[in-house]
Amino acid sequence: MTETDAPPTDPGGGEQPLEADRLYDLLLAPGYLKVLVFSAVIGIPVSLVAFWFLVGLHELEHLLWADLPHGLGWDTPPAWWPFPLLLVAGVVVGLVATRLPGGGGQVPASGLHAGGASPVALPGVLLAATASLPFGAVLGPEAPLIALGGGLAVLFHHLTRAPSTPKGAALLGAAGAAAAIAAIFGNPLIAAVLLIEVAGAGGPQLFAVMLPALLSSGVGALVFTGFGQWTGLETGSLSLHLPMPFPRLDLGDVLWTIPLALAVAALLHPLLAFARRVAAFISGGVVGRTVLCAVAAAACAAFYALVTGRTPADVALSGQATLGRLAADPHAWGVGALVAVLLLKGTAYALCLGSLRGGLVFPALFLGAAAGVLLAPLPGLGLVPAMAAGMAAATASTLRLPVSSVVLVVLLLGGTAMMPVVILAAVIAFVTTELLPRGGG
Repeated sequence: MTETDAPPTDPGGGEQPLEADRLYDLLLAPGYLKVLVFSAVIGIPVSLVAFWFLVGLHELEHLLWADLPHGLGWDTPPAWWPFPLLLVAGVVVGLVATRLPGGGGQVPASGLHAGGASPVALPGVLLAATASLPFGAVLGPEAPLIALGGGLAVLFHHLTRAPSTPKGAALLGAAGAAAAIAAIFGNPLIAAVLLIEVAGAGGPQLFAVMLPALLSSGVGALVFTGFGQWTGLETGSLSLHLPMPFPRLDLGDVLWTIPLALAVAALLHPLLAFARRVAAFISGGVVGRTVLCAVAAAACAAFYALVTGRTPADVALSGQATLGRLAADPHAWGVGALVAVLLLKGTAYALCLGSLRGGLVFPALFLGAAAGVLLAPLPGLGLVPAMAAGMAAATASTLRLPVSSVVLVVLLLGGTAMMPVVILAAVIAFVTTELLPRGGG
């Protein structure tokens, strides 16, 4: 064997294939090509199910928080409105957690997970999410969608009677999850990036996870777009309408990003630790304690409405719709209302993370944006950079996924003009959160 024919070696002297060769072999493996084909196919039924699931959540939320109060003669829900709704949520989720397989899905206080629910657990996941999200839980839909998409992908694969390996099942689960969550973030790219970072893969394995997730989420985005235009129904996808064009960043924006990111991380860290303590508290008596925490979250929303005169929906629910209104007209919020919503929605968020079922992303984005609006009057700090930095810091602190946080916020803003402060805020908040003691179990 000549020197040019010798296999590549690592610095320690062992023979190892080059990364490019390993990726080449992986992409040509028959099993992996089958996974890619199945990922493209599975994106269609998974996206259809996810579309109608989100439409149902959106319509039920609108019925409970807009149509029903208006029908009873109120322009906005009265302060007491969250109590009966979150009482129902607590009872249903508590019963699902004790009576149905899978316990209704992951407790959101434990973080975002890539694994989908098993097919037998899907009814509990759907029921718990339906009882939580439209009824006022301060949670988003992304965690149930990940479980739904991953579980459906595995279910459809089982129905085809195709042979499966643990690695192939994991890839199909990631692809199904990406297809399900693509539209809620308004872009298939964030679905793939989020699943990659949650999975914690690297090297060639990163591409192995990315390609099925990206392919399936792209198909899913097409299905969501087509069905949305055809039916005229809304799923409530996340979007902002900030004033355009964006202002030019200056030195003040960059310098203020550092203490802003530190402040957001310092605000969210104890809330997340409290959420983990709530989850541990509930594990000792699921139904009664779940109801207690849900009613306590309702009390936060009611107290906010009483002290500010605003709707309790500002505190209840995921914050998705409220974030859009905050971005469109931030001056409609006084300092007192911003402080109150940060404290009370933050507390309700922690209670719901430990007790009900949903995701972490949407409320974190809202809390970060609200913190940015509150601090924007600081000399030299602009409103849009403050909101961008606040959202990036909040998602990085909450998810502990800095790359996904940057991509999500940049795509949400609709441009790259704020990218320097977004990256800076995400990195500072992530590092700060990692260095602080975890607490809460």
